[in-house]
Amino acid sequence: MTDGFVKNCWYVAATAQELGRELLGRTYLNEPVVLYRQEDGTPVAMEDRCAHRFLPLSKGRLVGDRVQCGYHGLEFDGSGACVHAPGQKSPPESATLRTFPLAEKWHLVWIWMGDPALADETLIHDIWRCDHPDWTCIVGEPFHINGDYRLFTDNLLDPSHVSFVHQSTLGTGDVAEIPQVASQDGTTVCVTRWILDRPAAPIYAKLGSFTGNVDRWQIMTFTPPSMIEADMGSAVVDTGAPDGDRSQGIELRSYNIATPEKEQSCHYFWTHVRNFALADAAMSAQIEAGFIEAFSEDVDIIESVQAGLNRYPHLTPVNLAIDGGPVRARRVIEELVATETDGKQVRAAE
Repeated sequence: MTDGFVKNCWYVAATAQELGRELLGRTYLNEPVVLYRQEDGTPVAMEDRCAHRFLPLSKGRLVGDRVQCGYHGLEFDGSGACVHAPGQKSPPESATLRTFPLAEKWHLVWIWMGDPALADETLIHDIWRCDHPDWTCIVGEPFHINGDYRLFTDNLLDPSHVSFVHQSTLGTGDVAEIPQVASQDGTTVCVTRWILDRPAAPIYAKLGSFTGNVDRWQIMTFTPPSMIEADMGSAVVDTGAPDGDRSQGIELRSYNIATPEKEQSCHYFWTHVRNFALADAAMSAQIEAGFIEAFSEDVDIIESVQAGLNRYPHLTPVNLAIDGGPVRARRVIEELVATETDGKQVRAAE
């Protein structure tokens, strides 16, 4: 019996902006964690419990670089060691808490929940556009989803749903009828659809000032355990096709990462990049608002699907032709989980 989580990999714990000198309590992979920054800005993550009576440390406060328990005042340093216990000369040696490797990259703070000896920052997803001067990056506020993180990957590897879920933003009625192609290279799964010489979706029509038909692409790439890169855009007909020049249109990419909280809940982190109107704050606000609307629609769908699965546990969902990508991604996750369960030390990006 497994919990369905890959542990030896990097997950997003928080956006870099979220993490500061206030204690932040979150749960990842069923483990409560407290996060904060030390006075020099170094991020710290440790078990969210006092070793004395197990009160969550996130209910305490920071005293310099120490976390002080809000119940009896025990203090823990950034290594997880209890360094002060009021009323006694020295704290119990057994009062040490587990800490977790953290890395800050691409405007996000990443956490390694597995074997710390395997934590390697070079395995963090390479989303270089988030820091590249030719792209403008929007770091969104994370969503909380009451749904299995694998439903998140199912949703984003299925671009057909935009015709029905996102009619006011990303969808047009004819998208779902155009075939998509699912492919796999090792543990990477890609779903591609080209919509040629068709009306622009509402958000692209607005951003690109398109008045006629466009060539549009949807390229969704899954990297385990739970990142989806959405390469989306539209261009003037005959310029954006597979071998065309995308610069003749609107190119957007979003990096969507789910960090499991529990078996049926997850944290949804996202960043969004574009290669046009780089310094236009109004454009950034418009794009962010549009995608928050679209992602909120996704959250509602995922939570409703989870509720449906819970309501009918004796039934098995029927797969369709559009499920080639999600099925492949789930198999990748299952194989990584099985490998870790068998006791082999393997890292998700290898």
